[in-house]
Amino acid sequence: MTTLPPFLETLARGPMVCDGAMGTYLYEKGVFINRSFDELCLSAPETVTSVHRDYLDAGADILETNTYGASRVALRRYGLEDKADAINRAAVTLCRKVAGTRAYVAGSMGPSYLDAEAMISDTTRGQVRDAYAAQATALCEAGADLLMFETFALVAELELALEATRHLHIPKVAQLRFEESGLARQGATPRQVAERLRAAGADVVGANCNGGPEMLLPVIEAMVGAGAPVSVQPNAGHPRVIEGRYMYLSTPEYFGVYARRFLKAGARIVGGCCGTTPAHIKRVAAAVRMMSGGRVEVRARQDVESGPIGRPETEFAGRSPFAAKLGKKFVVCVEVSPPSGLDTEKTEDAVRMLKSAGVDAINIPDGPRATVKMSNLLFAAHVQEKLGVETLTHFCCRDRNLLGLVTDALGAHFAGLRNLVVITGDPPKTGDFPDATAVFDLDSVGLLQLLNRMNRGIDPGGKEMKQQTSFVLATGAEPAALDYDREVTRLSLKKEAGAHLVMTQPVYDPEVLLKFLGDIRGLNLPVLVGILPLASSRNAEFLHREVPGMQVPDAVRERMRKAGDAEAGRREGVRMAQETLRAVQAHVQGAYIMPPLGRYRMALDVLEGL
Repeated sequence: MTTLPPFLETLARGPMVCDGAMGTYLYEKGVFINRSFDELCLSAPETVTSVHRDYLDAGADILETNTYGASRVALRRYGLEDKADAINRAAVTLCRKVAGTRAYVAGSMGPSYLDAEAMISDTTRGQVRDAYAAQATALCEAGADLLMFETFALVAELELALEATRHLHIPKVAQLRFEESGLARQGATPRQVAERLRAAGADVVGANCNGGPEMLLPVIEAMVGAGAPVSVQPNAGHPRVIEGRYMYLSTPEYFGVYARRFLKAGARIVGGCCGTTPAHIKRVAAAVRMMSGGRVEVRARQDVESGPIGRPETEFAGRSPFAAKLGKKFVVCVEVSPPSGLDTEKTEDAVRMLKSAGVDAINIPDGPRATVKMSNLLFAAHVQEKLGVETLTHFCCRDRNLLGLVTDALGAHFAGLRNLVVITGDPPKTGDFPDATAVFDLDSVGLLQLLNRMNRGIDPGGKEMKQQTSFVLATGAEPAALDYDREVTRLSLKKEAGAHLVMTQPVYDPEVLLKFLGDIRGLNLPVLVGILPLASSRNAEFLHREVPGMQVPDAVRERMRKAGDAEAGRREGVRMAQETLRAVQAHVQGAYIMPPLGRYRMALDVLEGL
């Protein structure tokens, strides 16, 4: 057994990364498809070990043993049923040797390969039950940390497997293979499947195989909330036969985008099935790392308040002109991205135009979607000094280790930047340089804690600083989050960590925002509503399907589709943004306008609706 904390305790603390395909990856390594892959644990242990090592290096927290088809019943196809016990024990030993103290070992258990008609027989069911019990016992006795039931097509057979292993006190992950309709083979809905598996003894429920990420996303969304954590391991799309070989053509980049969507939906384990490789799992690991918190722990705010050091913070209204306006007027800020090169003329012209229109501040993002732009901190300082416009500057965890975050925060304060929008940041895998290293020493909660301590005159090491900072700390929130409860809980953590105000993701349904405002009323945080006017139907579809954290309702996308040509689409996008802003204006303290595609005049068109 591992010396790591108990598996379910670790899972409760945050999402985990499972490995990818074993069979198709072995096939890529030259193993013939007509032989037993499980038997390789005995005859070619170095090949199996290399697969485990590749996935560990890619960032997997869970490594599955090469025993998917290693029950006595499944091994009959190869005449290997007498070697079942030896295969399963050897598989755990190989996996444990690689995992060490870095990953958990999951004993993989797959279906019997018998059809539904054969499973009706009591005799056959008894044989299958005994085979599952024997396989699970061998895996557990050899030192597996959990059992991973996967790719079962029949709910009843998966329930039988859980029943056969109920006597073993080990965490159990139960995953079903759903049809392309989104239902189980005999018509059960994902929610019904999750409830049945939970009742049968599964600690984690989920779906794997048979479809790419896009197909499994609605399945996972439906399973979340059934009373158990949820796991998902999609195929790398649908296979195609190319020159006699089965090829899965879903790219690692695409897989990484959906990994973030699964996490947003509430999945706690994300991995891969057929066709996925370490390159796919590397993208999953980046997504989990971005969304599950940084590697460095910063003491929470209450620890600071009860400690022996720290000074009272600067009065909030005195920290910046923007802070002084909050609560006294409806404030408006507009997002302006730094230039991608050295020429700032067009960007400066846009800032001047917005300033002359009376915008209160310019919001300057930090490499949105991991694209390469000029340093937003330096550009913000330039805007404030040369153009006389106050800025809200995004401060991102992606590119800086702990030292970099502290030094850049001090530099920003020295340059007169007082308003920071604290974000975790998009991983490099989504942007211009997908092979760049994402740092994420801290996530947004940890960075809020760090900056809050600096506002009280305490450095990250707990020592008193000679001068304290006086930052206004904004944070993001997604009112339409798929895992809504997690979003509300996380915002509460951000408030506790030191957040002073909330800037929402773009809102297209006023009722969604009003519900969100009601649910967070107790946090007593001022809210700036995010408004992103749509430029076209194509723009709406891209935001909805390709940008994590964006939800554009069907009705809104339909209005954009019916709008017609580009100019009509732009007018319709502005009109809907105005409608949303008018509907919520009395309930928020300001608006955060995000003009699409650098069309800054659209922001002013929207504001005419105030």
